[in-house]
Amino acid sequence: MPTPCTSTASPATAPRWPDPEYGPSPAQPASACDLVTVPARQGLEAVDILRRGAVDATGPDPLAVGPVLHDDGCDTLGFLVPPGTADAWDVPGSTCVHSDGRGTVLVPQEGADWLLPPGEADPATDPAVLRAALGEAARLIEAADNRR
Repeated sequence: MPTPCTSTASPATAPRWPDPEYGPSPAQPASACDLVTVPARQGLEAVDILRRGAVDATGPDPLAVGPVLHDDGCDTLGFLVPPGTADAWDVPGSTCVHSDGRGTVLVPQEGADWLLPPGEADPATDPAVLRAALGEAARLIEAADNRR
């Protein structure tokens, strides 16, 4: 089970995603988290992998993915992960930014929206599960591209 988030990403540390100036939406009471950003193609594959059911020591967990943001240009996806994840994040092709810990409410900036809103998903995606899903997604994409 992922650790719930306790602080939020700030616009200064995660440009284009969360921005408190747009105000909270009642349907989006997000917790604060670090944010892992990946290219949309890989991120969508990872969401599919996670939604199909991640398998861990206790068995399948179909809700293994937490809230996910997307930009309106469909270039990137952002996965909310527990605070502190950025300290050890090293997955090629992705970035992870720290939350600022000031307790601002996480809402999408103009030009972004929720793919999986808070409240419809776990509080945050487990970083180890996300790392595995991103790796599997990269392998699937490479295999598909090599078949052309």
